[in-house]
Amino acid sequence: MDSSHSEELQLLRRSVAEFVDREIRPHTMEWEQQGAVPRELFSKLAALGFLGVRLSPEYGGGGQNFWFTAALVQELVRCGSIGVAVSVMAHAEFATMLIQRGGSSALQDKYVRAACAGRMIGALGVSEPDAGSDVAALRTRAVRDGDDYVIDGAKLYISNGTIADYITTAVRTGGPGHRGISIIVVPGDCRGLTRKRLRKIGTHAADTAELHFDHCRVPAANLVGAENDGFRLIMAGFEGERLVLATIACSHARLMFEEARKWGHDRTAFAQPLLGFQVWQHRLADVLTRIEAAQTLTDRAIDQYVQGNEAASLISMAKLYATEMALDTARECAQLYGGLSHMEECLMGRLYRDSLALTIGAGTSEMMRGIIARANDLTA
Repeated sequence: MDSSHSEELQLLRRSVAEFVDREIRPHTMEWEQQGAVPRELFSKLAALGFLGVRLSPEYGGGGQNFWFTAALVQELVRCGSIGVAVSVMAHAEFATMLIQRGGSSALQDKYVRAACAGRMIGALGVSEPDAGSDVAALRTRAVRDGDDYVIDGAKLYISNGTIADYITTAVRTGGPGHRGISIIVVPGDCRGLTRKRLRKIGTHAADTAELHFDHCRVPAANLVGAENDGFRLIMAGFEGERLVLATIACSHARLMFEEARKWGHDRTAFAQPLLGFQVWQHRLADVLTRIEAAQTLTDRAIDQYVQGNEAASLISMAKLYATEMALDTARECAQLYGGLSHMEECLMGRLYRDSLALTIGAGTSEMMRGIIARANDLTA
């Protein structure tokens, strides 16, 4: 990264940090209670050029590489609610990037442009009640009928599911397996689409939904890429999603460490600060070491991804290690807080429960290990 690029990146980071302090952190508890971020957040991010940093300048995006997405994510996470970053990334990085990658110029003009401007909110619909990690087993079906596709089925655990204006949806248009999957953009107001917000134990500010498609009629022009070529697009998109999750995990863990360190200096027990006990000095030293290791691995994966090199194994390593590290960090840091760590009004309590989904989203830890094994000749 040359010096001018680095300066631009640092300017973005400072600007986002100021925005988080002014527009997000004072409202996180309210949004957590509401179960979603307000639409105004997307329009405010768009007005400052933050919403589509990696989307095409032709349609109003910033045209930057993933380092800029990483900087945006890192600062958003510091608001103290993973759900905020998840909602923004589900829109800009997951749902809309897939349209940019494979959609027609007309689709991009309609959806990518509106996404960059914050006029429309996107969601990515892949997971189903019977198809999570095994994407090739999805059953939501789209049947061609003249100039339309008619969609029937269900999606589950969809971020932005009830607030989205469009759902970039994986459907089955062909036979069984990965070769029969396509991507279709389903408008949020499509007749026959019903949506239900789910109650979760964490990431409360990110709206998560169950979707049902009952003879939803969608224009055939909303097909992203070629029919039955959707699996390839989904797998390519997963690389960016996994880097987002690894970045979130590293930033989330660092915030937990910083909060634990402050608490360790302020809280006393047996007439001395908690960090006066060597056991806690050593435990937090281990935490910080693992954070730095995860960040280094994640940065290396981002570097290879940005350069366009084959990076699926390295990205899976980063996602696996960073998210497992964040879960371990949550347990260690929460232990320092004792019973307070189980209270919703305690930031550490909320950070603790937000850590639980990191090892599941964008591919479970078990899926990451499988990818790593296959890529490095570890299978019989």
